[in-house]
Amino acid sequence: MQQIKSCGFILFRGDRSEPQKSFLLMKHSERYDLPKGHVEPGESDLECALRETTEETGIAASEIEIEPDFEYRSIYYPQYARFNNETVEKTLIIFLGWVASQTSITTTEHLGYEWIDWHPPHQIQSQTIDPLLAEVSVYFGQKQLC
Repeated sequence: MQQIKSCGFILFRGDRSEPQKSFLLMKHSERYDLPKGHVEPGESDLECALRETTEETGIAASEIEIEPDFEYRSIYYPQYARFNNETVEKTLIIFLGWVASQTSITTTEHLGYEWIDWHPPHQIQSQTIDPLLAEVSVYFGQKQLC
């Protein structure tokens, strides 16, 4: 079975002290996604996440304040067209970051984007996004960031 790894960010707008928070999702024709992509040879997970986020949103790595104590990992088994629709083992690694409220987004690989208000629990996409948001909610509760 092929194994692939994808890394990215869940980005929150504003800073930890703001009572109103929103997070960024990228729009595909029929679903939402995070800015993320596959790890290149010699690249760390964090380097991949920063590169992919910049490529897909236009947000420079220097504009992202990384939450140092959060890293979400999930393994699931999707079918990939590039592997003749075979099932692959996919590892997803997501970091948490903060960007300024006025940060502009330039989409390159998606139809658009949306800032979603933070009001858990969320029901957006059951396989990857909802479990990630549940982990973020637990983390915020532990850090008293919400």
